[in-house]
Amino acid sequence: MKPHPAREEGGPEGRWGKVHALPRGAGDARLVEGLRNGEAGAAAAFYDRFSELVERILVRVLGMDRELDDLHHDVFVQAIESVGKLRNPAALRAWVVSVTVNTAHATIRRRQRWRWIALWREAEPPPALARERSPEAAEAVRATYAVLETLPADERVAFALRHVEGMELTEAAEACGVSLATIKRRLSRAEERFRAAAGAHAALAEWMEGGGRWTSPRRR
Repeated sequence: MKPHPAREEGGPEGRWGKVHALPRGAGDARLVEGLRNGEAGAAAAFYDRFSELVERILVRVLGMDRELDDLHHDVFVQAIESVGKLRNPAALRAWVVSVTVNTAHATIRRRQRWRWIALWREAEPPPALARERSPEAAEAVRATYAVLETLPADERVAFALRHVEGMELTEAAEACGVSLATIKRRLSRAEERFRAAAGAHAALAEWMEGGGRWTSPRRR
């Protein structure tokens, strides 16, 4: 795995470099300013604030993916390098979600293009997201991602953000960088495809007949 870029700042403390220069609890605007100015501790504070969010979104969209650690790292590299493009520092969280969603979307497209799907079932759940599940629930999770792997990238992302992560439609649309009408269309197609394919999986067929809602590890 590539080293975290903030380590190059030279600070011995913290996963992403020095952590003492930027005040703890600094607001989003102050954090963005620190990142743009390359202040010591800004990258560390940024990582600490959004690490779990980024990990959760990636898992919701991709499942327990074997590339999760690398993709998690890539999100922060891209975000730190492109933070100068963020027009409204108050929208930092939504922007981080958007960068994460775009990274997941690009990963799905790349795999579909090369006809290669990651064997996420072999990966161990990250400690931050690991939850005890019954065998039935674990099978439902596996079946869900088996179905999602067959969906077009746009629809898979929409479905995962809405039904797995539990985002509101407006939040999902913003994360994908599309209009509310577009996210609704993608979601409608995804739900239709999902229902049609779910019948082939006993665990999902039973769940759908019961009118339940599939959930991944609980949203924080």
